[in-house]
Amino acid sequence: MTQETGGFAALDLHPSIVAAVIATGYEEPSAIQQQSIPLILAGHDLIGQAQTGTGKTAAFALPVLHKIDVSKREPQALILAPTRELALQVATAFETYAKQMPGVNVVAVYGGAPMGPQIKALRQGAQIIVATPGRLCDHLRRDEKVLATVNHLVLDEADEMLKLGFMDDLEVIFNAMPESRQTVLFSATLPPSIRAIAERHLKEPKHVKIQSKTQTVAAIEQAYMLVHADQKVAAVLRLLEVEEFDALIAFVRTKQATLDLASALEAKGYKAAALNGDIAQNQRERVIDSLKDGRLDIVVATDVAARGLDVPRITHVFNVDMPYDPESYVHRIGRTGRAGREGRALLLVTPRERRMLQVIERVTGQKVSEVRMPAPQAVLDARIKKLTNSLKPLVADAETTHGELFDRLSADIGCNPRALAAALLRKATNGQALDLASVEREQPLVPNGAPRERGERSERSFTGDRPERRAPMPLGEGRARCRTALGARDGIAAKNLLGAILNEGGLARDAIGRIQIRETFSLVELPEDGLDRLLAKLKDTRVAGKQLKLRRYRED
Repeated sequence: MTQETGGFAALDLHPSIVAAVIATGYEEPSAIQQQSIPLILAGHDLIGQAQTGTGKTAAFALPVLHKIDVSKREPQALILAPTRELALQVATAFETYAKQMPGVNVVAVYGGAPMGPQIKALRQGAQIIVATPGRLCDHLRRDEKVLATVNHLVLDEADEMLKLGFMDDLEVIFNAMPESRQTVLFSATLPPSIRAIAERHLKEPKHVKIQSKTQTVAAIEQAYMLVHADQKVAAVLRLLEVEEFDALIAFVRTKQATLDLASALEAKGYKAAALNGDIAQNQRERVIDSLKDGRLDIVVATDVAARGLDVPRITHVFNVDMPYDPESYVHRIGRTGRAGREGRALLLVTPRERRMLQVIERVTGQKVSEVRMPAPQAVLDARIKKLTNSLKPLVADAETTHGELFDRLSADIGCNPRALAAALLRKATNGQALDLASVEREQPLVPNGAPRERGERSERSFTGDRPERRAPMPLGEGRARCRTALGARDGIAAKNLLGAILNEGGLARDAIGRIQIRETFSLVELPEDGLDRLLAKLKDTRVAGKQLKLRRYRED
């Protein structure tokens, strides 16, 4: 290919990879991608110094995919990540970029999940392994030849791996791989420990250093709200009641989600429409024109469909689904705050997405403030204000045009003026009772704190704005309660602790009792008999990249 081709095609990547990248909405490679991809394709070892959000995942994922031999059903590439969350994120990116490459299989290998499915995926010939160091070493202890065929190694966020104490694990992994491999290392910083690794394990590496230039618009007010994944539609509807907006764009990840949310909004009386990749160009133009002239107030869109959308009257952006990277977030919220106007951007965050929120804050250099679910009183006030604003323009000449009719209706019905006015209001509001009790009776949402993921036991109840303290549940017979400093704020779910203890402790499922997840710690019921031996066995166990450190819990 020639350089004139432009974009990702100019990087000499396989056409199916280029097509998949373009389908995600990216048109031009970022600086780290422009510099790193040719070097990796040429077979050089590489040290890349770049912050998260500069596009570094694609910088190594695209050339690695290009080098995969689909005909070989064996591990060919290993990507090491410091945490479970990042490993899953990187694995998802690989799957996205490989969508048009039949036969490419990716497996995520991390602690806190059952070993069985991971072992099965490796034996079935997944070509790309995305792993955390601790769990990968567990696999190496079972089969020291797991990495024997890997010829491409990527260390993502190497400095974070060392901060988490993975140095010894990394040495074990390096020694289990062929010396002829290509090694790529990405790190935000290059402390002496990282340089020492590079000197020992990289061969004449090339160096690429990129400073993140991602900036947000100062006029945009940013906020986020924690919600359950299955509460997003209800959360959007509640937020719209109290947000004063002119026009709004809501971003979701899938085409189906655009249709579902737009339908829910229309059912509530909002002038909304979906915008996704399946919509024909002429219909897309009609939607945008309608948003510009006020026939539409809300557009629900995917990133790809919203490309190039520029409507000055957009005052709000709702990130209903978390974007895949900080650059996408910046592009999304840039749809508001145009032409010197102020804008507001709201992001819905599930507990598992809190790490990405931190990345967004670090990359943009701006703190995103947390907002709570609107209280019933705020919703009631907003509804009454909306009704007031709709009636105010009608009051000026209403008595002149409809006064006599009002008097006649009062006489014909045989009621006083107040009763007739109330009946007319009931008709105007479709029978909706505008009082606090009716608002409070509506289906409640988790208003504060960190909501749980589906399947995770909730250990918090709320009274107003303060979490209610709850005593530990009564102990089962023959069990002891143990405590770990890992909790909801660490992204831990009960299934993570269960999987780690089952795998590392060698226990049967029914040997483990209740698991209670709190905000800053967790409680686990384990067999009293042989507890000290079990705790010693679990001493080095990691969950989500952090040490479990289970201790007997003293209830004084």
